[in-house]
Amino acid sequence: MHPRIEDYALIGDEQTAALVGTDGSVDWLCLPRFDSAACFARLLGDEENGHWRIAPKGVDGPCARRAYRPDTLVLDTEWETPDGAVRVTDLMPQRDRAPDVVRVVEGLRGRVTMHSRLRLRFDYGSVVPWMRRSDGHRVAVAGPDAVWLRSEPPVRTWGEDFATHSEFTVGPGESVAFVLTWHPSHEPRPPLVDPREALRVSVEDWQAWAARCRYDGPHRDTVVRSLITLKALIYRPTGGIVAAPTTSLPEEPGGVRNWDYRYCWLRDATLALNALLSAGYQEEARDWRDWLLRAVAGDPADLQIMYGLAGERRLPEFELSWLAGHADSVPVRIGNEAVNQLQLDVYGEVMDCLSLGRRSGLPATPHAWAVQCALMQWLAANWREPDEGLWEVRGGRRQFVHSKVMVWVAADRAVRTLEEFPGLAGDLAGWRALRDEVHLEVCEKGFDRRRNTFTQSYGSLELDASLLLIPRVGFLPPDDPRVVGTVDAIGAELGHRGLVRRYSTDGTAVDGLPGDEGAFLACSFWLADALHLTGRTKEARELFERLVGLANDVGLLPEEYDPAAGRHLGNFPQAFSHIGLVNTALALFGGEEAG
Repeated sequence: MHPRIEDYALIGDEQTAALVGTDGSVDWLCLPRFDSAACFARLLGDEENGHWRIAPKGVDGPCARRAYRPDTLVLDTEWETPDGAVRVTDLMPQRDRAPDVVRVVEGLRGRVTMHSRLRLRFDYGSVVPWMRRSDGHRVAVAGPDAVWLRSEPPVRTWGEDFATHSEFTVGPGESVAFVLTWHPSHEPRPPLVDPREALRVSVEDWQAWAARCRYDGPHRDTVVRSLITLKALIYRPTGGIVAAPTTSLPEEPGGVRNWDYRYCWLRDATLALNALLSAGYQEEARDWRDWLLRAVAGDPADLQIMYGLAGERRLPEFELSWLAGHADSVPVRIGNEAVNQLQLDVYGEVMDCLSLGRRSGLPATPHAWAVQCALMQWLAANWREPDEGLWEVRGGRRQFVHSKVMVWVAADRAVRTLEEFPGLAGDLAGWRALRDEVHLEVCEKGFDRRRNTFTQSYGSLELDASLLLIPRVGFLPPDDPRVVGTVDAIGAELGHRGLVRRYSTDGTAVDGLPGDEGAFLACSFWLADALHLTGRTKEARELFERLVGLANDVGLLPEEYDPAAGRHLGNFPQAFSHIGLVNTALALFGGEEAG
């Protein structure tokens, strides 16, 4: 039986990440970066597409228990067998030059025979490498990729069924450590890491980082786990935050809503910055702000909704026909065509993020304000255009209300920056007029007076969960009847067994796609925020408790959740969901006091 999304745990080195199943199999790993081609792609296919399983010999099922070591990204997986007990510890140490996967097998009780099966398949499971022995290592080479496998102490390996196998027995106090190292095939093998020293240092480094968290309220362990997950999704060389380390995990099993999320979205900008700053992580917040400034530099008309890890602009979308898809969900997509969409809300996200960074005391950058002024000049001339909206719909452009609200945010933050920092120059009168004009239009054209709710787009009867952000961004005060009415309407019409959908997919053509999707967890956190802001804190905390309970056994959240089937959906783990958890915890349980 193919593992479910919630069966996976994450390990990573802040440049890429792997997913490890409850059966002890590494089923997803892209090397050397998050967005590189996978060498283990069982997640989206089958064992023939690449995986690496270490488990007791003859045991096909899941482990007895697993957990991260406290406040780390180091994973312990334990098995109980008739012969004894054994632990496998998985990690990816922060790299010096090359990425390494370290797997340490330790005997706990009795004597247990273990089996390792390594099946490397480069280019998303399509290329079988040439295997050879060299200096006690197994070496796999195909085109640009080379991978070295070694063990300490050495154990016998053999090739069978285009995979590398080994068997060994461990008793109490005995251990065998495996190291898998990637490097470009035209370069010499990188220096070897000491696997046990790497384990020790990784535990210490992660725990020291987690100890910096300033939040000390309820669910602190859960908040720290979300922050560790967010840290693991930061591409350390540039500071960019990937939405998820995976592609094409389905929003509907067997459906076509399968997208590549291994890129950096501007929609995450302010919410991610707020979570990092409020929790005490100034350095990561600064790096994210600086990535944002580099990515958006250039002609404001060319602003994209997402970029590559280093700010790359071209992310062409194509399909991998040889992969069957997770839960038979095809197509499997690489790249993301939505990069070419117009989404006016990102201008508001960028302005809001840079405003928050400036007010929070992040070190100033000399060109940031010039970039903001250029963005405002373009937005003032183009804000009336329809766009594809926050959710990257493929059903045509509309006058999305959330997009216009974020235009208001852009103008508001520009005005407030000039008011708070008089040394800066800008079109104060013009931006004030723009702010007033947008506000008036949204309240006239984007509000359904009969139902007392804002709508998804001008003249539409549909709702959109992004409207829950209206009080958070300051467009209207939380006690405004229109805000209260919108929160109530979204809870009633987009609610799905207590959670929240992004929008209705029933009989509407807004996203241009067949099928359905699950409840969107970030939106459900937004509902908790909105309930709290409108004075319904008890309901907000009850919803938060339920959302926390949707994490898997190691504390990871997906993009979406199916409350009927009780299963995770979408790419995993999802930065947007974990950012939502952190921000909602800070809002509900005294984040300002804790910070």
